[in-house]
Amino acid sequence: MLIGRVVGNIVSTIKKDRDFGGRKLLLVQPVGLDLQPEPGVDPLICTDVVDAGIDDVVVYVDEGNSARQLLELDKTGAVRAVIVGIVDEVAIAGRKTWRKFQQDESI
Repeated sequence: MLIGRVVGNIVSTIKKDRDFGGRKLLLVQPVGLDLQPEPGVDPLICTDVVDAGIDDVVVYVDEGNSARQLLELDKTGAVRAVIVGIVDEVAIAGRKTWRKFQQDESI
């Protein structure tokens, strides 16, 4: 599992792939444990199953087999990356370094 920040929505018409039917697609920028963007790493399109939104810090999988298992798709499914959680708090070595609802306060 990886951590990223939702930076955009994807609006697309996908006509021939039932695997995407009715699923929200979000643009996720991979981040490090400091929640800063990973240098030189482009954002990726993720299927959202947890109702994440813009600027949410999320946990996602970026491996087709895991994504297909999470969505209960067959092995030919076209989904690669799936958001599986919204991060509420980050703690490193027992010290809280970030909280979702107190982003502007010093922790």
